[in-house]
Amino acid sequence: MEANFLACDWLFSSTNRQANNFMAFSDPTPKNLLYIISDQHNRDLLGCYGHPSVETPNIDRLAERGTRFTNAYTNCPICVPARASLATGRYVHQIGYWDNAFPYDGQIRSWGHHLREQGHQVDSIGKLHFSGNGVDHGFSREVEPLHVVDGIGDVLACIRQAPPIRDKRGEIYQASSGDSTYLQYDQRNTDNACQWIKTHQHDENPWVLFLSFVCPHPPYIAPSDLFNQYSIEQVKLLPQSAPEDWPDHKAIDRFRNFFAYDQPFTENEILQLHLAYYGVCTYLDYQIGQVLKTLDLCGLTDSTRIIYTSDHGDSLGARGLYGKFTMYEESVAVPMIMAGPDIPVDTIVNTPVSLVDSYPTIIEAVGANPTDDEISWTELDGESLWSIVNSPSQDRTVFSEYHAVGSQDAVYMLRDLRYKYVHYVNERPQLFDLDNDPDECDDLSLCLDHRSVLSDFENRLTQYLDPVAVNEQAHQAQQACIVDNGGEIEVRQRGAFDNSPVPGEKAAFRLH
Repeated sequence: MEANFLACDWLFSSTNRQANNFMAFSDPTPKNLLYIISDQHNRDLLGCYGHPSVETPNIDRLAERGTRFTNAYTNCPICVPARASLATGRYVHQIGYWDNAFPYDGQIRSWGHHLREQGHQVDSIGKLHFSGNGVDHGFSREVEPLHVVDGIGDVLACIRQAPPIRDKRGEIYQASSGDSTYLQYDQRNTDNACQWIKTHQHDENPWVLFLSFVCPHPPYIAPSDLFNQYSIEQVKLLPQSAPEDWPDHKAIDRFRNFFAYDQPFTENEILQLHLAYYGVCTYLDYQIGQVLKTLDLCGLTDSTRIIYTSDHGDSLGARGLYGKFTMYEESVAVPMIMAGPDIPVDTIVNTPVSLVDSYPTIIEAVGANPTDDEISWTELDGESLWSIVNSPSQDRTVFSEYHAVGSQDAVYMLRDLRYKYVHYVNERPQLFDLDNDPDECDDLSLCLDHRSVLSDFENRLTQYLDPVAVNEQAHQAQQACIVDNGGEIEVRQRGAFDNSPVPGEKAAFRLH
């Protein structure tokens, strides 16, 4: 690994369901698209999103040259369903990829299939978390893809009632400086992406490169120079980190207890975690900078549109939680940045958006024909971001859901320009006024003054789905998955792994 990651100083050479939103660009000329996605990047741990300490100069410059979305969300705060939703442009309950044991298998048409059939080069580099090699996910080529373990993933997560406790405290104890297979993998992803860009710099037809980094996903291990670059004085703890401030909600308590986070960590352990995470974020930023520098050196900056986002966030101790899984901002919100020769410069968009908006966005970016015999565009749930960018404060509603590990029943989220509503099947809801309470410390669900707001959201949710029926549907599918994999005893004996291994690495299973 290189010693000084901040030495990269590349510069650019130039500074609800809508089917008819295509060609919203100021310049409708088709362009290449570089779609960069990371894994578990907390939206607020970027310089351009206001963090006072974390150094992300390359992503910050990307935001300066383009548009930054302040209210972007994943459609499911866990890897596999989020990525399946992004690929298909549909919500998790519509496609049935419920949790990390239901990887995308190409059976539902992706934007990749759509573009490839119209003659575009559509390649992926890095983490996909799909079903596995040999399956047509829609890409022309998959370069060193990270797929789910054994093609089936985390089957143990399908046990939702009385599941085995997963002690994840080790990830926090191990946060430190050093090296990891994830750091090495992302370096290879960078090298592969730079070579790919050089190879395709003279392509006549617009291409799509889906570049997927695994950082800053745990393990929380940063290169030594980047770990030591930060000091404990720079650490900014997230909301409700102190045990006395933890929210009182049965579903949140269940998450905390399930992962053995109910016993607080020491102050030093939490600080070390943040230092490591800060360092990995800077490492990720360096890798992105190298790719963008190559794009510029190849003369492609003026003919390429760029998107940067993540599949979900990381709680980093907020509410006594770590990892993802919940509908709090630190988990369900994602960074979303767009740049390109015709994208508004240094612009902020507050309109809520989500990852399902990626499908029409990608199709429009390369100038593909939006018509498709196999897809009714009115059935897609997303809207092109290239259209939304011109509506910086549109009161739009986005939706997320969770049916996975650590939850007993389904969790649903609706977010509009001001409020967030969280619906827990068989538990009380939550309601937050994010204009006045951006840290989500004041739950208004029991406040009489907000009864009408709560009722409105309850009604809005039923326009998306039947929350009880979908919850039952998820449970039934997960139970069938357990049976298909030998029954509950065998699934428990298989155990689970903390982090998906990189290509060529074996999963480290352990019993729970």
